[in-house]
Amino acid sequence: MLKITDISKTFNPGTVNEKTALSHLSLTVNDGDFISIIGANGAGKSTLFNAIAGSFFTDEGSIELDGEDITLMPEHIRAKAIGRLFQDPLRGTAPDMSIEENLALAAGHGGWLSRISRKEKQMLREKVALLNMGLEDRMDSPVGLLSGGQRQALTLMMATINPPKLLLLDEHTAALDPATSAKVLELTEKIVAENRLTCLVITHNMQSALSQGNRTLMMDGGNIIYDIAGDDRENLCVEDLLKMFKDRSGKALDNDRMLLTKDE
Repeated sequence: MLKITDISKTFNPGTVNEKTALSHLSLTVNDGDFISIIGANGAGKSTLFNAIAGSFFTDEGSIELDGEDITLMPEHIRAKAIGRLFQDPLRGTAPDMSIEENLALAAGHGGWLSRISRKEKQMLREKVALLNMGLEDRMDSPVGLLSGGQRQALTLMMATINPPKLLLLDEHTAALDPATSAKVLELTEKIVAENRLTCLVITHNMQSALSQGNRTLMMDGGNIIYDIAGDDRENLCVEDLLKMFKDRSGKALDNDRMLLTKDE
């Protein structure tokens, strides 16, 4: 369980560039939750992920993961329990290292061919084959030669090869073409389900926000303005979400990218 209590974060306080990115936000994520998060640019979505991952410490409030207070825990320590993917497929891998070496590092096998046993090599190859992208026959290829979709799928495998307590997906398909994005989303749902992972995903695709996972959060102004699940979520359409946002925030959700992707 992830328990966030009354966290706030202001950047550049006391200057002309002061920006309150999170404002007294509280959230409880139950084990096995798969939560989609939507909101316009600047709503605080990625800032929330950075707070959870430990990219910075919050100004106030607390964050607990499985009953352990991680509020002041360094990012590299949290990374042992929290997996994360970013929008940029170039992040999360070592481009000059091979597919095998990247996976070995993620699995904790050292990362160099001389340190990987034959049994471990076969295990990694079988893992890659599950991605269904033909990469199992390219284990010695540098990751930098892969396409964006292949790299993002590999990064997803690396983030979950040792199942984390929490998986954070920060618009991990946004930089991909529609067909590749759909394939990576399908793979995401499969890996999350098979490993029974607790997962938070930021998306601009409003239809996916309603169909993927079991809860939808809507953010605005550094806080959560809607938390929808169950029958309430089941009966919603994209137009309902747009109206709800306007009713609660007093403004239209006019992020062009979100509106353009609502029917994909």
